[in-house]
Amino acid sequence: MQGLRGLAWLLLLQSIGELLSRGLSLPFPGPVIGMVLLLLALRWPVVREPVSVCADFLLSHLSLLFVPVGVGVMTHLSLVSQYGGRMLLVIVLSTVIGLAVTALVLNFLWRKDAEVR
Repeated sequence: MQGLRGLAWLLLLQSIGELLSRGLSLPFPGPVIGMVLLLLALRWPVVREPVSVCADFLLSHLSLLFVPVGVGVMTHLSLVSQYGGRMLLVIVLSTVIGLAVTALVLNFLWRKDAEVR
């Protein structure tokens, strides 16, 4: 029963986020706003405990969520063989660029922090 309450909280907060995103024409997707609302709501045990039970259940069955992706890849194997090299290159480059930008920003912030002290 706790797990269902947790799922209800998750769906409610995502729905509120979606309503806020669309109703106020915000540049953020509804699920992102819902996650921020969830972060704020996790301060209260009435939300935290059921969501924890639901999260444990979902994480224990996480591997099932990869089955549709695997089926999709197998269905479109010809596209993967045709564009696989390019996709791999884009994934590797975007990962390296993301890591480099993160390192540069962190280095910049550390220098700023050292100057302030």
